[in-house]
Amino acid sequence: MIRMKHKGLLLLIVGVAVIALMIYLIGPGEIEKDLQRADPLYLLLALFIQFVTFGLFTLRWSITTHAVGINIRKRHLLPMLLVGMAINNLTPSARGGGEPVRAYILGKYSRTSMESSFATVIADRGLDTFPFIVLAILTIVSMILYFDLSLIWIISLLVAVILIIVVFLLALYVSVDEGAGEKLANWTISTLKRFYKRGYKKWSLRIKNAIMEFQDSMKIMLKEKKVFIYGIPLSFLLWLLEILRVYLIFLAFGAHVSVLVIAEVFIIATLIGMLPLLPGGLGAIEGMMIVLYSAAGIPPSISAAVTVVERLISFWMTSILGVACLPYFGAPVVKKLSEKL
Repeated sequence: MIRMKHKGLLLLIVGVAVIALMIYLIGPGEIEKDLQRADPLYLLLALFIQFVTFGLFTLRWSITTHAVGINIRKRHLLPMLLVGMAINNLTPSARGGGEPVRAYILGKYSRTSMESSFATVIADRGLDTFPFIVLAILTIVSMILYFDLSLIWIISLLVAVILIIVVFLLALYVSVDEGAGEKLANWTISTLKRFYKRGYKKWSLRIKNAIMEFQDSMKIMLKEKKVFIYGIPLSFLLWLLEILRVYLIFLAFGAHVSVLVIAEVFIIATLIGMLPLLPGGLGAIEGMMIVLYSAAGIPPSISAAVTVVERLISFWMTSILGVACLPYFGAPVVKKLSEKL
């Protein structure tokens, strides 16, 4: 556990160092001048939109929790959501480390089984995948047409989106197909058998029951029309608000940038952030955003200033709020987070 803590801290330091190096290369003085010229009204609007997205994320999650009969108020779901976001940001886990903890907190707080809680989280992330796939495909087509990208870049983007679609479809298939669920259970049991030859039998029935309960919960949500009628439009709205937030930050610096360009950069940065290299894609996302904005004709100093402010809102503020919510759930969750870092 100590090694994992040191590893997480080391990766966080590396990410911050990469950002510091980029700011140094562009010129701290130029970036500081742009930051001082920023219109506070647009920055406040961008900040307001971020809090609106927190509320909409909570609303979308409440749709999946209510679908499986978990009655919990939104004011309790919000801090759970923020904790999950913080763990996703602070651990190099391909933006997936916060989901098990989010399910764990929900299960403990609502006295619901971990399987049902986890199913609501998976369904919530699944709803997010629909607009992402649509926007990613549009982004790739647009970048091929309007950007002078090398063949390796085009192939990399296509492969990334295809992998996301394949993983999403496989996860959906395993979530609802009884045969696939049984195969997963058998594979899990056989894996445990290799490491725990004596004690694996007591886990066998529990694993099979857990997967069956998880599948039952997923099937209930897939049959619930409200999950799709409200969940998918909400997901599209959330992505649009994320892009609008960046657009407002550009306006704060007096830069009029095409929403299409922002969407393209935002999608690519999200793809980069999914790679389990650095916590929350720290360093890699900032570098990619600055490079792409500069390639679109935006001065590097403004590109860097916008990226710094955007990440302060979307990454650092969210992470701080999530960590601040931990005491609300008690020592067990704090311990679980310390194990992730």
